[in-house]
Amino acid sequence: MDNRPVVIDTNCLIQMLSKKSPYRPIWDAFLGKRFILCVSNEILDEYQEIIEEQTTTQIAENVILFLMNCSNVKYVDPHFRLQLITANPDDNKFVDCAFASNADYIVSEDTHFDVLSKTPFPAFSILTMDEFIKTFVGT
Repeated sequence: MDNRPVVIDTNCLIQMLSKKSPYRPIWDAFLGKRFILCVSNEILDEYQEIIEEQTTTQIAENVILFLMNCSNVKYVDPHFRLQLITANPDDNKFVDCAFASNADYIVSEDTHFDVLSKTPFPAFSILTMDEFIKTFVGT
């Protein structure tokens, strides 16, 4: 899967971080530079906010600093606001990032992303965490 650009929803990122998580192989694949994580300022802000809520400010800051300095993180500044997800407009930041970075996949467990399967353009491939592991990471 090397160098495939991927956008990861916040809830998925949170689940990947714990060493005891069944989704840790995704984080390990990221650490092993098996894919490129695409982010925007909005995504990094949400990552930090949610990690801080669930852990501590220091852990959240460390994760964000780590991501900002990783060679396999692609930062994009989306200029288009596609507004494809109406059920939860806050999720559009991930769609906009995927579009701007030409990401191959969006990894999410959120059913709000299901509407993208009915969108002819732009086409997005949405994978659950289990699908991502099975297809690209292995166990």
